[in-house]
Amino acid sequence: MPPPLSFDSRKNRSKVWDHFTKESNEDKIAKCNYCDRLIKFESGTSAMRAHLCRCQNNPDKEARKKQKSNSSTNVVSSPSLAKPKIDQEACWNALVKMFIAMELPFRNIEHEALREFLSIIAPSLTVYSRTTLARHILKLWDSEKAKLKKFLSRHCHKVCLTTNMWTSRQNLGYMCLTAHFIDNNWKLQKKILNFCQVTSHSGKTMAKTVEHCLSSWGLNRVLSLTVDNASSNDVGIQYLKKRLMSWNSLVMKGDYVHMRCCAHILNLIVKDGFKENIDVVMRIRAAIKYVRSSPSRLSKFKACVEQQNIEFKGLVCLDVETRWNSTYLMLEAALKHQKAFEELEMQDEFVHGILPFLKLFYDATMRISGSSYVTSYMYMFEAFGIGIKIKQMCAFKDVIISMMAENMKKKYEKYWGNPDRLNMLLLIALVLHPRYKLKFMHWLINQSFDGVVASNLKDKVESSIRLLFEKYNGGRIEFEANSQEARLNEEASDDPYGYNQFFKSTGSHKSELSKYLEESLEENQGDLDVLNWWKLNSGRFPILSNMARDLLAIPVSTVASKSAFSTGGRVLDAIVVLLHHKWWKHLFARKIGSKGELHHYP
Repeated sequence: MPPPLSFDSRKNRSKVWDHFTKESNEDKIAKCNYCDRLIKFESGTSAMRAHLCRCQNNPDKEARKKQKSNSSTNVVSSPSLAKPKIDQEACWNALVKMFIAMELPFRNIEHEALREFLSIIAPSLTVYSRTTLARHILKLWDSEKAKLKKFLSRHCHKVCLTTNMWTSRQNLGYMCLTAHFIDNNWKLQKKILNFCQVTSHSGKTMAKTVEHCLSSWGLNRVLSLTVDNASSNDVGIQYLKKRLMSWNSLVMKGDYVHMRCCAHILNLIVKDGFKENIDVVMRIRAAIKYVRSSPSRLSKFKACVEQQNIEFKGLVCLDVETRWNSTYLMLEAALKHQKAFEELEMQDEFVHGILPFLKLFYDATMRISGSSYVTSYMYMFEAFGIGIKIKQMCAFKDVIISMMAENMKKKYEKYWGNPDRLNMLLLIALVLHPRYKLKFMHWLINQSFDGVVASNLKDKVESSIRLLFEKYNGGRIEFEANSQEARLNEEASDDPYGYNQFFKSTGSHKSELSKYLEESLEENQGDLDVLNWWKLNSGRFPILSNMARDLLAIPVSTVASKSAFSTGGRVLDAIVVLLHHKWWKHLFARKIGSKGELHHYP
């Protein structure tokens, strides 16, 4: 007669093992898949079945009811415990990503309602604790970072950066760093590299955080860093410039690595314009507050709107006093409802002349604040255009408008009125647009500056673009007529009949830069996809296309980084939501917290 089978040889024969995981074969201990409790199974699985009936986290409530009334044999063989097989890993990864994207507290993974829902749609899914959720998030972070790092190594030639800082309600400082580049398929990419807590908003803190982040991502070829106009950033940029120079990653000696946020400058210009005319805005703001202060007043105002047959569908709205663009929208809506205000006997001098002027700034801000399309060539296009318009408005007969324009002009001159403060990389980016090139650049400079100043700036742009072309060409100069002539003279001994004169006359020795600049401008009809143009013409202009690929990726505003702090309608990269990993590591070390809250979450 054969010896009786030991428990180990009969292991896992019971259906109850679908709900437990063996922790130790030697000590005969199993862990509940729902509450992580450890159960001994020395004499069989009866203790495990009993715990399964009591377990509050067991999603199969109906099974527990049956287990109370039926025998243990029936419990084990109950069809309700025979769960269909699902892809545990795929479901769990989707659940983890849902918690990240929806920014849910970790404790919600243990909520009875969620567990009941999951027990219905995926009865066999093992749902873990908040601690396990944190581990999976960190694991996903490592996986996504590895993917992005590989993508950057393959597609990022030179990186352009934007950064912004923010203070939470808990008075904690945070910083976001975003990388911008054009990939091998000529698609503009925006990837958030870091979203971390910082000890201060000082320039040195910013610079050291950027330096550390670049090192961790293996990025050492930086073209530009776009920041707002805080004076602390000037200090930070100088520190970072020295570090990047030691990495030998900057072009043109790093003189133009500092990009000032165009949207911030426009904001400062408009705010200065409002200084002397704040009473006009305050009167309109007060009228709107009056209308919206009670349901009866608002109802009366709506009746006036209908009576005056005002076609504008929206209502008047109050502005956020610190945001001039919302002030513009308030004034615009108020002007469209002027007849309704008059009906309420709330007549006032609405600023008809101011709105078209403000609309110019508003539209420019909207255009240069995009991060999904090329904006670098727009910078000087918009900056010079604004300057030309301000000059025109200074000559207006309306005292309010001319006074506003004069105040704006002072601030404009500070940032864009001095040619020495203009960023040559952004001027070159405009030249690299096939509809503009040097021809349009020269015209634009002539419209913005006078005489010698304009002439010197045009020369500086031309010399800068040739210097940059030389850098991208490996230091070789191929565009100077003198060098062409010298080369032909050297070859004269091999050309007794003077045939080289023919090639010289046809321009066959011209460089890519000369050929590009001398070609006709692209027709100004419809939208031109500048990246697609360079993609199609990269075979003709291989060196210039590399220049264009880098310079056209420069962001001219910090909106891309600033939007990461906004919870309203933001669209996040696949990895962005994982960039709070440093917070999570800190929380995980503290076992997440007593209630699983995500502390200090902005």
